[in-house]
Amino acid sequence: MTIGRVRLLTQVRDLQIIDRDEQDCGIVDDVELEGRPGEGLRVTAILVGPGAYRTRLPRWAMRLVALIAGDHMARVPWGEVAYISSTVQLARPAQDYGLGEAEQRARRLLPQIGGLNAPE
Repeated sequence: MTIGRVRLLTQVRDLQIIDRDEQDCGIVDDVELEGRPGEGLRVTAILVGPGAYRTRLPRWAMRLVALIAGDHMARVPWGEVAYISSTVQLARPAQDYGLGEAEQRARRLLPQIGGLNAPE
């Protein structure tokens, strides 16, 4: 899968992730890159969950996020991305990647806020 250099971060990060079973399972919080100076970079994974933005938040803010949503981070290998359109479609079910843990924790801690437990 080829994506332009700059477009990768601007167009993939924050996209909704859908698993093989068409279930919403979070958003792309960050992208993992691999490479050395003087070599090209390659995408190795998408990172999902509150632990993925640990380096972007002040320490006090990350502590608050961890209290509410935990600090779990799921690493989905880039090869498991089936395709990208207006969403990121994964090749397998969310559980196979450890996705959805932060959402489940937030639902337990904040059951009535923001419709997290709204009837379907």
